[in-house]
Amino acid sequence: MSGVLNGNPKDEPLHYGEIYDLWQFSASAKMALSTYQAFHYHAGDRDLKKIIDECIDQVYLEIKECDKLLKLHGFTPPPVLPDRPSVKLEEIPAGARFSDPEIAAALSTSSAAGLVICSQAMGMSIREDLGAMYKKFHNQMAALGLELLKLNKKKGWLVPPPLQLKSPEPALV
Repeated sequence: MSGVLNGNPKDEPLHYGEIYDLWQFSASAKMALSTYQAFHYHAGDRDLKKIIDECIDQVYLEIKECDKLLKLHGFTPPPVLPDRPSVKLEEIPAGARFSDPEIAAALSTSSAAGLVICSQAMGMSIREDLGAMYKKFHNQMAALGLELLKLNKKKGWLVPPPLQLKSPEPALV
């Protein structure tokens, strides 16, 4: 088979949507990195800090892979924000500090949004290597989301929506 879409993904051009998704994903990961660094300084719970570190590792991977593909195809990746300066938890005023439950909730929200973004990017990619990359990111985000859910339950931080504790009586028709 010959032509532009010859079956070898690395030889195929990116379409405009794929380029935009790579660029936007990289930009979002760079913003998330800055946020996660701040959360790391604000967090007091050791288990939460461990998950934040995993989130930081995850976004470094995402940035590296997306920026590599952008550069390979002649596009300038979005700029990286400067690293946050180190601060000790005790130095953050109580009114300015994020609480551990707030951080866990924000990370859970970020994870859920990331799953949707990865799914959308997978669905519109025509290059198999891009779809596989977003699938890998999706699986890693899902695993982090599950860790966060377990942590939120264990620590009593989960605020569930209304629960149906009693089944309604069947309606007579």
